Amino acid sequence: MKKKESIFTTRSIVMVGVFAAILAVLSQVSIQTPWQIPVTLQTFAVALTGYVLGKWRGTLSVFVYILLGLAGVPVYAGFTAGLGKLAGVTGGYIIGFLFLAFGCGMYESIRYKWLAILTGILGLMICHCCGFLQFAFVSGNSILQAFLLASLPYLLKDVVSVAVAYGLAIPIRRTILLAEEGKTAESK
Repeated sequence: MKKKESIFTTRSIVMVGVFAAILAVLSQVSIQTPWQIPVTLQTFAVALTGYVLGKWRGTLSVFVYILLGLAGVPVYAGFTAGLGKLAGVTGGYIIGFLFLAFGCGMYESIRYKWLAILTGILGLMICHCCGFLQFAFVSGNSILQAFLLASLPYLLKDVVSVAVAYGLAIPIRRTILLAEEGKTAESK
């Protein structure tokens, strides 16, 4: 059984930063919609972050991404940033990414790995709830209208994103582990 790595090692901090950067880059792949919720690769990037880094480091990476945006670094979709974006119609989704990363990262605690996709989808559902509830509050739409406009059209794409992220995370994690083992063997 592999020993759990501390969240505060140099390697962990670097991986958190790398995946925050990946999330920032993939957030820019964006198609605008009339109801102000763009179609992006953010969901995929957040799920990948959680699956590769695990629940704590993955969530921390998303938190770093959110903090970068709050500090004014244009990392959110469409090269946007700031408190106004976080408090706007899409801000609930950005906050919800924390739950998505944590849900995807739960795979570490799950005996049956196929359940990892289900915990990721559970995190996705919480993310969507945060998103459409804030959308309703900010836009003045009813909760049902907000769900129909800001969540339902994206659910299938987002579920597929979570499943694809899980599939891609497996070889990425394997590569990272092999690189670690190679460095350990070289240092002996």
